[in-house]
Amino acid sequence: MSEEKTIKKFFQNSDVLKWVIVGLAGFIVLILVFGAGMKVGTLKARYSYRWAENYHRNFAGPRSGFFSDWGNSPRGEFINAHGVFGLIIKIDGNTIITKGRDDVEKTVLVSENTLIQKGRETVKLFDLKPDESVVIIGSPNEEGRIEAKFIRVLPASGSIMPVKEMRKI
Repeated sequence: MSEEKTIKKFFQNSDVLKWVIVGLAGFIVLILVFGAGMKVGTLKARYSYRWAENYHRNFAGPRSGFFSDWGNSPRGEFINAHGVFGLIIKIDGNTIITKGRDDVEKTVLVSENTLIQKGRETVKLFDLKPDESVVIIGSPNEEGRIEAKFIRVLPASGSIMPVKEMRKI
């Protein structure tokens, strides 16, 4: 009987009951926050689990990546909005017009911060000439032009390195 009276007094005392309910609600919120953190962590881990193995798929476009059968792949598969490889057609002020794959012309804007290298030397924009092969890396702007960050001038074909004959044993 005294046990029942103790329980009744416990629940009749509204301060104690209030703190028990607040404690349980806080514990439930803590468990929910922990569960949400576990869910987010699982999603991030699932996304990055095989990142290195699928690197070429992540950046090579919609098909099978860099190592697909290049001979049979349709043209335009690779995404090249951030750069261009091709020949310089025209240089007009700080603008270079290049002709790339499939005779597509791209307009490239060169700033003072653009690094231009020819071999191991750093050169200026006025050192570039039409019909030179270049690789340009940059960012596209709203007008569809590439704002160059780095330009590499490639050597003329045949002048990369002399071919050594193999020694006969």
